[in-house]
Order: sequence, then structure tokens, then C-alpha cells
Amino acid sequence: MASALSLDLATLRVAYATGTLTPSALVEEILRRIDAHGDPAIFIHILSRDALLAHAARLEKLPPDSLPLYGAPFAIKDNIDLAGAPTTAACPEFSYTPSVSAPVVQRLLEAGAIPLGKANLDQFATGLVGVRSPYGVPRNPFCADVIPGGSSSGSAVAVAAGLCSFSLGTDTAGSGRIPAGLNNLVGLKPTKGALSTRGVVPACRSLDCVSIFALTCADAAELQRVAEAFDPADAFSRQRPALAPLPSTLRIGVPAARDLEFFGDIEAGQLFSASVSRLTALGATVVEIDFAPFRETAALLYQGPWVAERWAALRAFHAQHADAFFPVTRTIVEGANALSAADTFEGFYKVAALARRAAAEWEKMDALLLPTAPRPYTFADLAAEPLLHNTHLGTYTNFVNLLDLSAIAVPAGFRRDGVPWGVTFVAPAWRDPDLLTLAARWHTQVGGTLGATSTPLPLSLVPPLSVSPSPANIRLAVVGAHLSGLPLNHQLTDRHARLVWSGTTAPAYRLYALPNTTPPKPGLVRVADTGAAIAVEVWELSIAAFGSFVAAVPPPLCIGSLALANGDTVKGFLCEPAALDGATDITAHGGWRTYLESLGTVRS
Repeated sequence: MASALSLDLATLRVAYATGTLTPSALVEEILRRIDAHGDPAIFIHILSRDALLAHAARLEKLPPDSLPLYGAPFAIKDNIDLAGAPTTAACPEFSYTPSVSAPVVQRLLEAGAIPLGKANLDQFATGLVGVRSPYGVPRNPFCADVIPGGSSSGSAVAVAAGLCSFSLGTDTAGSGRIPAGLNNLVGLKPTKGALSTRGVVPACRSLDCVSIFALTCADAAELQRVAEAFDPADAFSRQRPALAPLPSTLRIGVPAARDLEFFGDIEAGQLFSASVSRLTALGATVVEIDFAPFRETAALLYQGPWVAERWAALRAFHAQHADAFFPVTRTIVEGANALSAADTFEGFYKVAALARRAAAEWEKMDALLLPTAPRPYTFADLAAEPLLHNTHLGTYTNFVNLLDLSAIAVPAGFRRDGVPWGVTFVAPAWRDPDLLTLAARWHTQVGGTLGATSTPLPLSLVPPLSVSPSPANIRLAVVGAHLSGLPLNHQLTDRHARLVWSGTTAPAYRLYALPNTTPPKPGLVRVADTGAAIAVEVWELSIAAFGSFVAAVPPPLCIGSLALANGDTVKGFLCEPAALDGATDITAHGGWRTYLESLGTVRS
């Protein structure tokens, strides 16, 4: 098996379905990759070869399409229980071996995923830097001088380095987002309570979330679907409510310039400005908001009484093993001794007041765009200021759980020094599916490679449409000159249409370049056989706008029903077969934009 095999879920599914890969062969390849990578600090514990092959053998008795995560290898942050493997929380003296897996892990196992082992972390999940572990520091695969980010350091590096398909982290203050940003990954921080936290060593139990590191947003969406379930045995588990769809014109908030802080990093500020400029290509309206209530809430997480919640989780262990704590971790946790019950209530009151102020800003926007981290830090930076720079890293992450929001970190390119740059989309609770779709559209626009591998981002890997359109809206698939950035796209944006999905049709169509059309247009035709998947964008617009749009569609084009690769059927452009005389079959290009690129008409 070629070592260049990508471990994203779609690639693995094809390899298993075609018989070019077996779970046992993948286990051997993963062990080879771990050995070749040569970073012993990524994992605290790796399952034995025999144990991994036993997982593979059980899967090989089943057809590959019988389980959604069949044969997908994953890492587990070592504060989450895996039956039979030690849980250390990066503290050897704390170690115990659970007899049952955490429910979130068990759901992944039952879906066919293969657990590789337990990944390194900032001790007791206290930190955003990834360097506070007696088991060493996982090496950032992009720059050895730059920290990997934490606390889910090993979980992020394992995915970025191509050692597993995905991993579980935890996220209380940003531990599932900061490492994603520094390792060119998707980092999903679900709504609090969406994924069970039973079997997780608490940091701040009322705020903790199990997070997901993935190579693509499509993978993250599939993993959340599998992992999410209401857990009646977890007092903090919550049931997902039904929500109305987001408005047709998506409003994305960005902080006013006075509220942005990059701690002296000029390039970071420039990269964020460029990121904001990308939003219009997504069909979004950019709205300036007052970031102050979010910033003030973020400061409370470590400067307020929530430090005492960490003490509540660890004080019994601390009483017997105070010297087992990593020095910086001990300083943070012991700081809770200066807090009183009255301080805690005052903290609750402050957050309630700040949440009310933040709610006024949410009236202006549907999602919020932020830098994932204000800037990267080096080991030398941390040696000089270990606590201050950790605090800086949480500038755009610490408030999210305190205000009961959902968030997803997504790649946004690279700095001149080769270190990844990432942004985070934030939305109210339970908007995780909407964020996944938005982030997927963003990731497709940015492109690049998966993690630190050389595998290009597959542009078709976009999650299914998260919700049905409201009764007042219709979804329309476009394949040609109406695509984003092409000459007729304005006919959609002028009607306030919103781009909601990018992907492909079902493999049942052929695409032709039509002769004598201005601007140049393709024709899409459904065929009984020899069909292929063709790139499309799905836009949502009001019924009235749809009617006026259809009235302007010239022959030989028409609007019919298109089958999408994700199983949905939407309205979309088709072509009358009689118009194909003299047309050029361009199906092999996979889409109109790719065909134009081959002609040099548009740039990729």
C-alpha cells in the first residue's frame, strides 16, 4: 500500500470498497508511519499491534459499507476513557485503567473506527500551549520552533501528520480550536452537552466539551453525527432542539478594528483582513459588531472563579499528590484557594450581564468570524512568559463555552514563515450543522492540503445540506456561468440568494460546452449510463426571486430536478438534448470551472 494514501474518510471508503485496502493492512501502515514519524511525544499510550489487528480482524468479517466509520483509525485525548487503556490526563500518578469506554468513544467503536491509543495533552487539560506535559511536547509538523497548541496537542498533531483519520480532544477554553489552527486542521467545538462528557476527566465540568479534529468539514460532520447522542447518565448532556433555518442572506459579524488584538503580530492582522474579504465570495453580508462583551467574558475564564471548578475536580488528588502536578498547572489550580463562594456568584452575575450584552450583538449576525489564535508563539516566547502568552492564545476562544455557543476552527492559508493561519466561525448553541456547512464552503474556497500531508483538499467533500429550506425558499443547483465569481452569478446575488452547499451531482450526468453562447455556458444532461458526478453549487432564494430567475433562463437551458451526490434532490439547470449538436463533451473535466481553467479563461 502506498504510504501517500490519504486517511480522510471518503478516501478510505473508496479503498475499502474496491478491495485495494483492508483494515489489517491499514493497521500495519499506520504503525509504520508512527515509527517513521519518530515523535514519541504524540501518544502517551499506543495499543499493541496484536490489539489493533484484533480490531481489524473483527471488521474484516463485515462488508465495508456496513459501518459508517469502517476501518477509520483515530486517536483519543488521554483525558477520555478507552476501556483497557490507561487514562493519565498527562499525570503518571493520576493514571487509572477504565473497564468501559466513554460513551462518545464507544459510539465511534460501534461505528467501525479503530482506536490507536491515547494522545498527549497539557496536563489535566489546563493550557492552550501544548507544552505542559511530563510526556514531552508533540512536534508541530510545520515548524519545530512553534508550539503545537493545546491542550489537545497530541490529538491535533496525530491527525495533521497523517497518523490517523481523526481524533477526539476536549475543549473548555479553546483546546479543540487552537491546536487545529496551528496544525491546518478542522476543529469542531460542538454545543455544550451535544456529545456526552461521561468518562472524561473534568477540567471545568459545567463547560467541558468533547471536540473533534478532522481533515475536512465533511469528515467532522459525519463524526458528529455518529458521536452525538443524549446521555441520560450524564447530568450535563442535552437534547438537540429543532431550529428554524438561518436567513437566506447570511450575516457574518466581525469585530470592529478597535477590538482586534494580535499582540504585535502585524502579519496576523493582515491575514485576518484578507479573511474578512473572502466572506463576500460566500454570498455573506459582513456586519461590524462590538466584540467587547465577548472579550470581557473571555477574561473571566482564568481571571474569574471558574478556576475553582478545576480545583473541585482535582483537590482530592492534589491533597495526596501535590508534587505530581506540572509546575505551571499547579500554580493555576492552586490559585483557586484565594476564591470564595461569593466570588463564584459574582462571576455568574457578570457572565449573565455580559451574555445579555452579547445577545444584542447576535441580533445583528448569524455567525461570527474570528482569528482562531491572535498569533503563533514559539517555545522561546513561552519560556519568557508562560502564563501571559497562554492567556493571549485564548483571546478569541475563552468566551465560547461561557456564553453557550458553538464553534468550528478551519484552515485559512499560511503565513510567510509556513505556519498555518486559521479562522473560527462561531454561532449560537445548536448551530453546529450550519457552521459545518459554512466552514466547508470556506475551506473549499481556501483550498490547500489536508493537515501537514501533501494531499490536496478534495473539493467535493462538503457536508450535506444541514436543514431543509423554509417554505418560503427554494434551493437551486447551478453548474455554469452562475457559479461564484463567474459572469452571471450576479443574477443570484442581486436576488439576495445565499450559497448553502458546494459539491457534485450524483454520477448520472454529462456536461457539454454549448456553441454560440454569450457568455459561454455549459449544458447538463442526465443519461441512463456513462454518467459522471459534475461540480455544482446550491443556492437558496425566495420563491418570488426564484420565479423571476427562471423567467430569465434562455433556451436551450431549462430548470428541472437534479440529484446530488449527498442524496438530496433540488431544482437545477438542465439542457435540452436537441441543443447538443456541435457541443463539446467536457464531462471528463468534472465541472465548468475546471474546464475554463484548462482553457486559461479563469484562474483556480
